[in-house]
Amino acid sequence: MHNFLLQAPVGNGAGQIAMILGMIAIFYFFIIRPGQKRAKEARKFRESLAKGDKVVSNGGIHGKVVEVLGDNTVMVDVGSKTNLKIEREALNQSFAPERK
Repeated sequence: MHNFLLQAPVGNGAGQIAMILGMIAIFYFFIIRPGQKRAKEARKFRESLAKGDKVVSNGGIHGKVVEVLGDNTVMVDVGSKTNLKIEREALNQSFAPERK
């Protein structure tokens, strides 16, 4: 009766290997690939920043691009005649509806 608990499962490991490969595939398609896609879209947005684009900084500051100052920085109008110089890496696309 005690020998039952010590016995290893009988059979080949092909089923176990297939299960592990399936889990790796699911992990890739549901976690890694979407993250790479989001990073690519963010990089594309930052490279295409132009005057007039609405942006939100990683700190939550909303504004509109007034001037592109170089490869790494932009000038953003945040209202009340206030402009901020912000790194491109700290900006995200604004999805807020446009006000009239």
